[in-house]
Amino acid sequence: MSRPGFAWAAPAAVFFLIFAIVPLLLVAVLSFTSWDGITDPHFNGLDNWTGLIHDPVMTQSIGTTLLLTVLGVVTQTPISILLGVWAAGRQRNRAVLSAVYFVPLLLSATAVSVVWRAVLDPNFGVPSQLTWLFGDGNLLGSRTGAIGVLTFVGVWQFTPLHALIYQGGARAIPQVLYQAAAVDGAGRVRQFIHITLPQLRNTIITSMILMVVGGLTTFDTVLILTQGGPGTDTTVSAYYMYQKAFKSFDFGTGSAIALVLVVVATLISLVVVRVSGYDRMRSTAEGL
Repeated sequence: MSRPGFAWAAPAAVFFLIFAIVPLLLVAVLSFTSWDGITDPHFNGLDNWTGLIHDPVMTQSIGTTLLLTVLGVVTQTPISILLGVWAAGRQRNRAVLSAVYFVPLLLSATAVSVVWRAVLDPNFGVPSQLTWLFGDGNLLGSRTGAIGVLTFVGVWQFTPLHALIYQGGARAIPQVLYQAAAVDGAGRVRQFIHITLPQLRNTIITSMILMVVGGLTTFDTVLILTQGGPGTDTTVSAYYMYQKAFKSFDFGTGSAIALVLVVVATLISLVVVRVSGYDRMRSTAEGL
């Protein structure tokens, strides 16, 4: 059987060119200009880039973005694997509990952020009623508390998505492997460590890449929950770009920040692909 020709990929290629490559090129051009979004842009050379290099908030935003990304991967991965493998089983009430747990997946990031901002309100929310646990109740008033809240909200909202991915991966594992292990006397824990995890390797890599991309583009949650505060402690790169472009009307600097974010995301993605062996992934299904 011959492989499909390029014509099959042409619609997707044109779509990607129009809505990804062309806007990216326009942003690259704007990064070398001074533009307030109203008057005509004026070329200013490397002024925007020089300003970013000496901008401590920009450096801090990159560090905060990477921190939230790492925390998201570290917290969501083990929880997602355990929930996904559990949901792939046939235990009692599994379908009902899975449906309830997957509800956050149906909500938008904006809705989730609004709900948690109300729940964590220092005056009327849960922390104000549990001062013995949360102190003054202002969890968003410190860098540690704000980072912790952003990480927790990310886990609450996106873990169901990755659990669903792991559920599909776990169901694709041949049952004959578990049957053979059971005959050899291996219990559930040993089966999970020596069969489930190795068989989920490709799924884990795919899930982690999605987590990294999601972490690097975090914006909605920061905008609604912390607005980059306290101070600039939770100002991530995407939010700083928004501040520069749509609050300060400095679209040239905002475009430069966008390019920096693209470069950082690309480099991290390349590292993940090379280190994890994602580019050498092969099907684990029999005969493929």
